[in-house]
Amino acid sequence: MALLLTGCGGSDASDTKDSDKTADADAGSGSSKPSASATSDDIDRPQIKLPSDVKNVFEGGTTGDPAKDAVLADNERRINSIDEAITVNAKKYPALKFYSKGDALVSAASYIMSFRDENRSFTGTTRYYDREVTLHKAGAASVTYCMDATQTYPKNGTTGKVDRSVKASPSDYVFYNTRLEKNAEGVWQTTTVSSTEAAKSCM
Repeated sequence: MALLLTGCGGSDASDTKDSDKTADADAGSGSSKPSASATSDDIDRPQIKLPSDVKNVFEGGTTGDPAKDAVLADNERRINSIDEAITVNAKKYPALKFYSKGDALVSAASYIMSFRDENRSFTGTTRYYDREVTLHKAGAASVTYCMDATQTYPKNGTTGKVDRSVKASPSDYVFYNTRLEKNAEGVWQTTTVSSTEAAKSCM
């Protein structure tokens, strides 16, 4: 298991797989709105807006437990913040640091730069499912989930040309295990992320 990110329509792995077949947390196509699990609160959150051709679908948005739902919501927002930094041409991405810190922030920045350095982006739909939250003591939690990036495709960052010839493969199914900590503002920030590609439990 390698320390990875989440998002990019797929794995936050620093390496590219299947000729960049996968290009992450939460909302419909081109939207900054979180899914059903992202309940409203009084926190002043940065806006996240994805391009119209990038969509993250999150299944199992609510658990019935408000505390767990809040964790899921910020996990989703983190995934979206990474996808935004890869696919949106902007000078700043405040949501990235808002929802990540420590090792998770460092690995996220490295992953995003791998796209920038190679002038790559992505398009398509990524599905997140089998999401489970465990609450720990002292304001910590863990979230495990699966990702299906079989419907994402590499995109040239300059021309916008999409390569739809890239075929889906087992490595497009990824299992994630993340740790989150609640900060003083009440935001669940992801601190570490590990992932397993071609995870049989996600197929």
